[in-house]
Amino acid sequence: MNEPVFWIAPIAALLAMIYARKFFKEMLRQDQGTALMQEIGDHVRHGAMAYLRQQYKIMFLVFALLTVVFGVLAYYYQVQNPWLPFTFVFGGFFSALAGYFGMQTATRASTRTAAAARTSLPEALKIAFRSGAVMGLVVVGLGLGNIVVWFILADLLIPHSAAGEGVRMVLVTTTILTFGVGASMQAMFARVGGGIFTKAADVGADLVGKVESGIPEDDPRNPAVIADNVGDNVGDVAGMGADLFESYCGSILAASALGAAAYVLDPALQMKAVVAPIAIAGIGILLSIVGVYMVKTKEGATQKDLLGSLSRGINASALMIIVASAGLLLLLGIPNVWGIWGAVVTGLVTGIIVGRSTEYSTSPSYGPTRLIAAQAEGGPATLIIAGVGVGMLSTAIPVLAVGTGTMLAFLFASGFDLTQMNQGLYGVAIAAVGMLSTLGITLASDAYGPIADNAGGNAEMSGLGAEVRARTDALDSLGNTTAATGKGFAIGSAALTALALIASYIEVIRIELVNAGQTVLTLGNDATVETARATLTDFMTFFNVTLLNPTVLVGLLIGSMVAFVFSGLTVQAVGRAAIMMVEEVRRQFREDPGILQGTSQPDYERCVAISTVGAQREMVLPALLAVIAPVVVGLLLGVAGVIGLLMGGLASGFVLAVFLSNAGGAWDNAKKYIESGYHGGKNSRAHRASVIGDTVGDPFKDTSGPSLNILVKLMSIMAIVMAGVTVTYSLL
Repeated sequence: MNEPVFWIAPIAALLAMIYARKFFKEMLRQDQGTALMQEIGDHVRHGAMAYLRQQYKIMFLVFALLTVVFGVLAYYYQVQNPWLPFTFVFGGFFSALAGYFGMQTATRASTRTAAAARTSLPEALKIAFRSGAVMGLVVVGLGLGNIVVWFILADLLIPHSAAGEGVRMVLVTTTILTFGVGASMQAMFARVGGGIFTKAADVGADLVGKVESGIPEDDPRNPAVIADNVGDNVGDVAGMGADLFESYCGSILAASALGAAAYVLDPALQMKAVVAPIAIAGIGILLSIVGVYMVKTKEGATQKDLLGSLSRGINASALMIIVASAGLLLLLGIPNVWGIWGAVVTGLVTGIIVGRSTEYSTSPSYGPTRLIAAQAEGGPATLIIAGVGVGMLSTAIPVLAVGTGTMLAFLFASGFDLTQMNQGLYGVAIAAVGMLSTLGITLASDAYGPIADNAGGNAEMSGLGAEVRARTDALDSLGNTTAATGKGFAIGSAALTALALIASYIEVIRIELVNAGQTVLTLGNDATVETARATLTDFMTFFNVTLLNPTVLVGLLIGSMVAFVFSGLTVQAVGRAAIMMVEEVRRQFREDPGILQGTSQPDYERCVAISTVGAQREMVLPALLAVIAPVVVGLLLGVAGVIGLLMGGLASGFVLAVFLSNAGGAWDNAKKYIESGYHGGKNSRAHRASVIGDTVGDPFKDTSGPSLNILVKLMSIMAIVMAGVTVTYSLL
């Protein structure tokens, strides 16, 4: 705690929670609209809370079981970090708490946004965006606050090492890295369960309502419409928040662990490298709050004006963090200050490029989506073929951007010396921190989307005038763009964070080898090196981590396979849940003709219950796959096999996630483009084809694609926490 800039982090975390509470209270003071608007909003909120309660019950059982397992491994077999049972529970609890706060805010804000849209577009934007900022600020506030608390506790309680203070700090940072496993597990349940819920409801609402019955989207006669609105919050608020909570904490913790390893021989410089990512994250929170206040617009604003309003706040925060991080690193006196700063800037720029690439591939303003819309005139088959092609082509720019960003961050931090592996990988981790440093406002723009979407649904079901609907449509259209961009941002940050976690895995292996009594590594030609002071290259040589080693190759293949099996499980899960929803909507229409005539009310709660049950039942197996894979591979193939598994999962999972998310987003926006009057407009042949394409893309973009982000990170963090088991019991 000798570095004064460290205290920026707890102050910033506290301010994030203060401003989140402020924005929440401001939202509650706004007009809720008519009695009918409030009734519809209550249906959505109660459905969302019911789903969360059910999800948290299942999570409680899973967490209780895993806590016992981790406790037995730690205290009976002594092959596990003794802190893990506690950090695991806290990581999951605070990730769930962030989702709860975000959901409470979003489900209340949509009604108030619709009410404000009756008279003012600027006021509606302000309510929706600042309510989204509650989610963003809660995620970064709780995430960084927990990191600070665990860092202080570990630094105070972990005893000094006979191997030196540098080795002790490696142990401190790798210990708090275990906080990420609870956050990862909660994120997996939130993303997979939320994705299954929302898409089962969406598919049921679209296929029976729009295709078979010919009624508009968000029509109150559709029994699945409330479940669809609930799903928007479950998937894109709680799910996205948990996903980025995990990435945010993981990137900071991995960077600190790699900083400790890079400067293990110089404790003074080591502490600066450990503190730097924590302090940068703190500065990012402060500048995100400033950026939130810069998002505003004027009455009569066009779609371009609205997008410019959001971009102004996000871009201003990014530019300010570039300047502020340079000053912070100079004040800290970190080695190779301009190289580390270059890595921070590289992360920010990479995130922007990935986001803009996603926008290009999925926005109806650009060629790829318009091409899909044109192909809809040939029917569903040609539209689906076009969407698959667009999704595949859309992987090029994100992969090249992340690859280039990774290399530049490595070179900047290593002083353009490829042999300095530890310093270079520290730069990659710092780049991930840079990308996520302004998460407070970036996540706000993503959480804004479902609020605006639900506001539009509320306006439609409440029968508000065309002028009101025009305002909510403008906000909703902007939300579609921010949602697609947010998914690209989440994918890019997941790739960098996962790479940093894989590098951190070696540092945990170092600690486990020392604990197992192996203080010396024997390398080729009878050369030896102390385990506590070995470089990353020494470990790669010791474990024979090369592509010529069959265990590494087998691990790569298994990792690639896991990404595809995981995606298959989640897509099929949506299909099974969706068919139950389709049958229920058909049943209600068949048994009560008054529903379509508008003389009787559908049973909304039954549809919410079907989505809830389907999501809870289907989310367990994909989550278990991510947990079991690194454990089994570690036991059978050892450390080299695990590294292969993680690299294979990262490479295939990253590319597959981009493909699925962008193909689904492009199909969705092609439908909206046709609905705006192109290619025959609503109820045309092209429109009916586009609805089918959108239905196929729904599980791609909102379930499987986003969940792959968590898969690659959860496998990495599980490998880290099970490193002791791998070292002790591996067959190879």
